[in-house]
Amino acid sequence: MHPESCSINSVYPIQSGSHLLYPQKRRVNEIVADKESDCKLAMSTMRQKIIRPAPSEISYKDMRFLITDRPTDQTITNFIEKHNVMDVVRVCEPTYKVEELRKEGIEVKDLVFDDGTFPPSEIVDQWFDLLRRRFGADPSSCVAVHCVAGLGRAPVLVALALIELGMKYEDAVELIREKRRGAINSKQLAYLEKYRPKSRLKSRNGHAKNGCCIQ
Repeated sequence: MHPESCSINSVYPIQSGSHLLYPQKRRVNEIVADKESDCKLAMSTMRQKIIRPAPSEISYKDMRFLITDRPTDQTITNFIEKHNVMDVVRVCEPTYKVEELRKEGIEVKDLVFDDGTFPPSEIVDQWFDLLRRRFGADPSSCVAVHCVAGLGRAPVLVALALIELGMKYEDAVELIREKRRGAINSKQLAYLEKYRPKSRLKSRNGHAKNGCCIQ
């Protein structure tokens, strides 16, 4: 139901004069209550779609990343196969089994840090180590990274990679927000602004491979 259809006129039909088609006041009130309930449900569904966008692929300089919210056992296989994901990076508590992924040759790495914050230096080091290894071994793959909603911790890790690859932090944030509206809070933004790249993603042969990693 479209929220714009929630008009009082749609439940108070008027005849000539001022007589309602539904003369019983109690019945009219029930109809109004049902209408309002439907409206709230429709608007709640819309908000959920805004808060939890679909998995977002970010590509830059032969590196591909997939940012998503926390998947389940039922959903993770679909987008992993679609994007040729070879690594899954979890920055939040796990909610799905990894055995089947590993049977398919997909690596799962836990780089957990607190929600709403930026990663400590040891997490950043492990993140870049993973990217150098993955894209150095298979340039056609993709690295997937996820947190709970896919709007804070996971986008920050991808933004760090983009900055290390030569992108300005403002452009990195803008690129990610184009795909994931509302991503990266003010504390995380301040961290990215102060971050200085150290050429940690430059490979020996001057380029990276095309895999995909889930964050």
